[in-house]
Amino acid sequence: MIRLLHIEFIKLWNNRASKILILSYFILLTSIAFVAAIKFDIGPVKFHLAEQGIFNFPYIWHFNSFVAAFFKLFLAIVIVSMMANEYSNKTIKQNLIDGLSKKEFILSKFLTVTSFALISTVFVFIVTLILGLIYSDYNEISIIFSDLEFLFAFFVKLVGFFSFCLFLGIFVKRSAFALGFLVLWLIVEQLLFGLLGWKLMSWENARIVKDFFPLQSMTNLVQEPFSRLGAVKSVADQIGEKLELDYAVHWYQVLIVLLWTAVFVYLSYALLRKRDL
Repeated sequence: MIRLLHIEFIKLWNNRASKILILSYFILLTSIAFVAAIKFDIGPVKFHLAEQGIFNFPYIWHFNSFVAAFFKLFLAIVIVSMMANEYSNKTIKQNLIDGLSKKEFILSKFLTVTSFALISTVFVFIVTLILGLIYSDYNEISIIFSDLEFLFAFFVKLVGFFSFCLFLGIFVKRSAFALGFLVLWLIVEQLLFGLLGWKLMSWENARIVKDFFPLQSMTNLVQEPFSRLGAVKSVADQIGEKLELDYAVHWYQVLIVLLWTAVFVYLSYALLRKRDL
């Protein structure tokens, strides 16, 4: 396994575009810290975002896990480009000639995307912990390390999403078309949801079915955190709205994403096994 990972990271690090995208991704993850510096000082109106409680433990685990997930597209580009380069440079054929089996090849790619997800999760954990220790009003150990399930959900979400990108990279072979297919699939999920609710079943049942779609199931793992803020709840109360949302990470949501991950990895292997290289 270490040998397979070593081969993949050598390929990535020797690719200038991949190197720039990976570095940009981690720089952007660090940029979450700049949110703390956002201030509006207009006459009597003084607004400091860090003072609104977004960096309080344990809420910050939820907030940062949600925001950090938006940057995953950078690594998605790296993953589909990684597969496109294998075909265009014929390194996939050379690897197989050199004795690497197709199963080992897919395993090396899956280990790479899992490593990306794990490193991202550790990175977000460190950034979040530092920000929380600086800005949080609550510093008790029991509070600091509660709600860490959002980080776990973030990791599972990335593994599932990157596995989908890996499958698209093998299926389409061209990075631009693979990314286009990713956008197309997102639209297809919404159209299917609309068709189900409009013609085939109630909207409530359609929403249940929608939660089993690949991209939607990944989105469900970390729900938006903004409605948890006290300021947002106060505004909702003033206009007569009750925000009773479920923010928890549920085991069945994790299971759905893990099943899709297994499906995408298997389909990647099945495609590669049947394809004439």
